[in-house]
Amino acid sequence: MTVALLKIKQLAVTSYLSHRRLPFLRRYAMASASPASVFQKVQIHREDTVFDAYLAGKEKGPAIVVIQEWWGVDFEIKNHALAISNLDPTYKVLIPDLYRGRVGLDVAEAQHLMEGLNWQGAVKDIKASVDWLKANGSEKVGVTGFCMGGALSIASAALVPEVDAVVAFYGIPSPTLVDPSNAKAPIQAHFGELDDFVGFSDITAAKELEEKLKSSEVPSEVYVYPGCSHAFMNRSEEGAKRRKDMGMQDEDPEAVKLAWSRFTAWMKSYLH
Repeated sequence: MTVALLKIKQLAVTSYLSHRRLPFLRRYAMASASPASVFQKVQIHREDTVFDAYLAGKEKGPAIVVIQEWWGVDFEIKNHALAISNLDPTYKVLIPDLYRGRVGLDVAEAQHLMEGLNWQGAVKDIKASVDWLKANGSEKVGVTGFCMGGALSIASAALVPEVDAVVAFYGIPSPTLVDPSNAKAPIQAHFGELDDFVGFSDITAAKELEEKLKSSEVPSEVYVYPGCSHAFMNRSEEGAKRRKDMGMQDEDPEAVKLAWSRFTAWMKSYLH
C-alpha cells in the first residue's frame, strides 16, 4: 500500500474511532449465516498466483463479483452475495478471497488486514475473477462491493476493461490507485449521510466522487441515504449487532430496501 493510501485509511479509521469506545469482540469469526453447501469453493489463477473464491447462483447468465468489506470473507459478505443471487433477475455470484483465508475478528484486526492489502494486487484478483466468470458461461459481469470492497469496485470500473457495470457501497478508492473520472464502466454508488469515515465514505467524499463521475464518459448515479451511517446495508442479526457494538445505532429497513431496488435496476439495465 502506498504511503498516501495508508494515510487516507488511517485518517478514516482514526476519525471513526476517536469518538467511540469499541469493544474488540472476538465472537465474529467467519461463520456463514447460510449453509456452507450453498457456496462452491473454486480456485482462480492469475499470473503466478492462485486464490480461492466462493461461487453461488445459477450456472449460466450474467454474473456479479462481490467484494468483501475490511473484515474479509465473513458471514455478512456471504449474506449479501446470496441476496444478490436471489434477485429478480437472478445472478451467478463470485466472492474472491482477497485476504487469502484471513478474517478480521475485531476492528483492530480488520484495520490491520485492510492496511496490509496490496490494492493493485486486489484489482488483479478482481480482473481474474471477471475473466473466470466470462470463461464459464457469463457473457456479462458486474462488480459490487461494500466498504473496502466498494472502493475496489469503483477502481475496477476504471482499471478492469472487462467489467460491464459497478455498484459500490460506502467506499472510494485513493487517488493514488485510480481517478474515478477515468471510469469505463457505469457506476452507481451508495453512501450514508452520517458516515464518518473521513475521505473514504463520508458525505463530503461522496459529493466529490459524484462530481468526478460527472466528468467521466459513462453513466453514473450517487445516492446519499439520510440518517444512515457506515455499513447501513448490514442487516443480518450478526451484522446488525456488530454495528451496534461499534456505536452505529441507526436502523432503516426502508433505506436498505430502496438501495437494493436501485442496485437491481442498475445491474439489470447493464447486464441483461
